[in-house]
Amino acid sequence: MAKLQPLQSFSLQETEDGYRLLVSAIGGDTLYVSITADQMDDIIDSLELATGGDGDDEAEHEDDDA
Repeated sequence: MAKLQPLQSFSLQETEDGYRLLVSAIGGDTLYVSITADQMDDIIDSLELATGGDGDDEAEHEDDDA
């Protein structure tokens, strides 16, 4: 099992076939990962669930102004 390390930084770059994610941990370990568009959608969905959002917040706020 991989050792859990605290996140230092990350960056995301779009590529021809998806995305490239660079993750750096405090202490120097760095990892590049290629991600497909479908995987990126899954990541976004997971982050929205983890933060209590449902991805439609912006649309809901627009309705409030009407």
